[in-house]
Amino acid sequence: MHKSFYHYLMKYREESPRDEMAAFANHAFMDHSFPKGADEYDTLSRYLEMDVDYLPSMSVFDMAWGKYEQDELMF
Repeated sequence: MHKSFYHYLMKYREESPRDEMAAFANHAFMDHSFPKGADEYDTLSRYLEMDVDYLPSMSVFDMAWGKYEQDELMF
């Protein structure tokens, strides 16, 4: 079953984030404007680059996107 990127990212949420991926997931959860149904890299990267200040670097998103793509290919 295909999941949106947001839905995939939520599995990385942690109450006390241990890494940048968990912190990203926590911030995305709190971001009510996050494009929750999006599953396209360009849409998500544009939103994150233009509308948020909680990512220390887009490399965090790129790492998360790579994992998302890899996991989605398995199903």
